[in-house]
Amino acid sequence: MDKPRPSIDELAREYTAALRTYLQRRDEAGLQRAYELGRRGLSEGVGVLRMSALHHQALADIWPELKELRVPALRAIKHAGHFFTESMSAFEMTHRAFCEANAALRGMNDSLEEEVKRIAHALHDEAGQLLAAVHLSLDQVARDLQPQASEPLRDIKELLEQVGQHMRRLSHELRPTILDDLGLVPAIDFLAEGMAKRSGINITVRSSLPERLPVRLETVLYRVVQEALNNVIRHARARSVNIEVRSSGKVVHCAIIDDGVGFRHEGPDPLPARRGLGLSGMIEKLRPLGGGVKIESAPRQGTKLFITVPREVEYAYSSSRR
Repeated sequence: MDKPRPSIDELAREYTAALRTYLQRRDEAGLQRAYELGRRGLSEGVGVLRMSALHHQALADIWPELKELRVPALRAIKHAGHFFTESMSAFEMTHRAFCEANAALRGMNDSLEEEVKRIAHALHDEAGQLLAAVHLSLDQVARDLQPQASEPLRDIKELLEQVGQHMRRLSHELRPTILDDLGLVPAIDFLAEGMAKRSGINITVRSSLPERLPVRLETVLYRVVQEALNNVIRHARARSVNIEVRSSGKVVHCAIIDDGVGFRHEGPDPLPARRGLGLSGMIEKLRPLGGGVKIESAPRQGTKLFITVPREVEYAYSSSRR
């Protein structure tokens, strides 16, 4: 049977004892003990602010003993700072790993977006040119045939025209040029119009954004809205969807609300326990930007998807220790 995890009070007592010993000896073993206590605090879910309060309380408890321990006050403050810094090493390494993982995710998302852009352009330009060449060839063949014999060619040309329309639609949805040229809201309008025509769902878009957003943020929000609409079409059995994009201070808010079948969602977790790849993909796209997703839903009451993301994110991160 697993041992119960030590309480915060136990951690505080051990921290105080270890700090007292270190102030007397000031050795590497004491610093190693500080690091171990920091690791334990991190594993127990103790935050940086709580660890800081724990440290200051430990120092306050030890302070009346300094004369008995024969430790001058200034030296005690200095070495207690060393002890606390070492206990924070685990938090620093975790933060560093988190930032490096975010950088890797950003790089992966950027690479995927570039590949999507390449495929979209290939569909729109190269495949479009091939279809145009086929049309010209069919026209040439038709001129050499009797009118009755050229009738099947007209049917083929109509089919080719449908293929061209589907390819243009796919290329726009993969990476609409309107997103680069005009920005997020016109791109979402274009996306909603196309999806509404194909699905029969009434999709409305409202926005109060005063200006364009950073390019990476526009791309990520477009992808998240696209995935949300795909989920609605596949699963929600909705009649209407409302999309609202707005900014509040330094935060951008996007809400996607449908009147579909909904699902049971209880508890403090902002996301359902059995979320599909669509929701996981949204989370992974938003996480490197510091964004998040929250869902409100109930059976036969539709689903509300709330997205928040900082308007501007500091992407640079130095891996050098100070």
